[in-house]
Amino acid sequence: MKPITQDIEIKKSNLLIRFWRLLNYKRRFQLAGIIFVMIASGTAEMISLGTIIPFLTVLTSPETLWESNLIKGIASFAGIYKAEQLLLPATLLFATSAICTALIRLANIWLAGRFTASIGSEMSCEAYKRTLYQPYIVQITQNSSSVITGVIQYINDTTAVLGYLLQVCTGSIVFIFIFVPLLLVDWQVALSAGVIFGAAYLIIILISKKKLEVTGKRITNASSNQLKILQEGLGAIRDILLDSSQGTYLKIYRGTDYPLRRWMAQTEILRFYPRYLMEGVGLVLIAALSYGLVIQHGGVINIIPVLGAIALGAQRLLPALQQIYTSWAGVRKYSASMAKAFDLLEQPLPKMLSSKEIKPIELKNSIRFKNVSFSYEKSSPKVVQSINLTIEKGERIGFIGKTGSGKSTSIDLLMGLLEPTEGTITVDDQNINCKEFPERLLAWRATIAHVPQSIYLSDSSIAENIAFGIPLEKIDRAKVIKAARKAQIHEFIESCSNGYQTTVGERGVRLSGGQKQRIGIARALYKESKVLIFDEATSALDNATETALMEAIDGLSKTLTVIMIAHRLSTVCKCQKVFELDEGKIVRSLSGEALLTQTKN
Repeated sequence: MKPITQDIEIKKSNLLIRFWRLLNYKRRFQLAGIIFVMIASGTAEMISLGTIIPFLTVLTSPETLWESNLIKGIASFAGIYKAEQLLLPATLLFATSAICTALIRLANIWLAGRFTASIGSEMSCEAYKRTLYQPYIVQITQNSSSVITGVIQYINDTTAVLGYLLQVCTGSIVFIFIFVPLLLVDWQVALSAGVIFGAAYLIIILISKKKLEVTGKRITNASSNQLKILQEGLGAIRDILLDSSQGTYLKIYRGTDYPLRRWMAQTEILRFYPRYLMEGVGLVLIAALSYGLVIQHGGVINIIPVLGAIALGAQRLLPALQQIYTSWAGVRKYSASMAKAFDLLEQPLPKMLSSKEIKPIELKNSIRFKNVSFSYEKSSPKVVQSINLTIEKGERIGFIGKTGSGKSTSIDLLMGLLEPTEGTITVDDQNINCKEFPERLLAWRATIAHVPQSIYLSDSSIAENIAFGIPLEKIDRAKVIKAARKAQIHEFIESCSNGYQTTVGERGVRLSGGQKQRIGIARALYKESKVLIFDEATSALDNATETALMEAIDGLSKTLTVIMIAHRLSTVCKCQKVFELDEGKIVRSLSGEALLTQTKN
């Protein structure tokens, strides 16, 4: 995964190129269709503006319009023979053009909204997908709050940028299609107005652009930090309640939340304040033009059609210019979020995705570590060093050692979550990390059921947590009960008010530590995998429950390979082999009974 974009100058052209590359051909075709509707909207605006002059002329001086041979020809074809009869068709023409223009603009807004919503959903799902498929080494080195912010907030910001870009296109097209007819009406007046308004907005852009970008970066970083603080506070709620440290965490949150909202308000001011300035400038300009035209033409009646067209054009031009500016400001504001969203969307995917059903490997003989070493970074010390071991099919294997000795890392290597820095891990003499056959690693992972020390439980029913990852309609209740019995948790579940449908709460908050672990063990047994791995999975159980559970596990099929990490010797006393690790090395290997005898002596 590429590093998250730092607080550096972001080139907008690069972002637009990256954005274009992320669109598939279907979306590019739809985008072309939306641009066509934008042009239609601009054309409708131009036609609507063009109908105002004959309409106002008919209202003020129909005889002037009747003098045109073209109008007479069209009128006679429609059965009109007097100037006074032009009022109704001119009114209908103007009203029809106004309604059609409004309908086309609404269609443009609707299509753009649907388009951005679809793109946003696709990007969010794609970012989540690419994050889920990242190697385990990437998952453990990135902050979950940053990922959540990226998948939700940064993608939302990027979708907003798409909307802003479409608005820039719409505003630009409308501006051009309105400005050109105004040039035909009175090129001097139109050109003067265009220069004045354009120069004013250009000055505003030059003043605001740096401030918008800096504030946008601050908002992006503060949003991520805000979610991180929330997660940390809610995750440590027990300690917070015990220590009465709510005030401390609230102060930390306020220290991020208040500046964030202040910066957001600042960007909104920077985006919209030109509108009010330009409305005042526009009114002054129209007043000045009216005065000049009256003096030039010597009366109001003669200039009303021209003045009406210019006034209507200005009334349409100013919103178009403001739309362009506010959309440009939005792009500046969210450019940092956009860059970070693209970092998520451009994460590499594995050559083979586990979208289809993966068939587990049938372990026939053994699992072997051959001179396996591992370090998290090249410059870091080795966590596992030159391990050589063999695990035969059907064996009960134990790993013991003090904290930090490399037990859990060795198990992560065995499960294929981590890849050895040196050496190989083979299953039936087949390298599970072979780059030429990536499906082998997925098949090996599907062979394993893992019970970690800290069990993750979703806020759903006990049955759903035992059959974790299985769609509700496909859960086999008989298998769930069978697994629960073996995990020594069935009686407790039956005593609950809703039995297996009892909701466990967020992260299993309504259960004790031992109950969580037994549900985790039941989850592993539900999979009916051929390799079971217990990583301190019985540490929260009392001695009687652990003994009953170990007897149940020992009574499982002898073709089932069981691997345990434990601190208690009672957990591994029935293992055929126990490997003791220290500083990433195997310091001794013996049977569970021999280890228990040595300890007693």
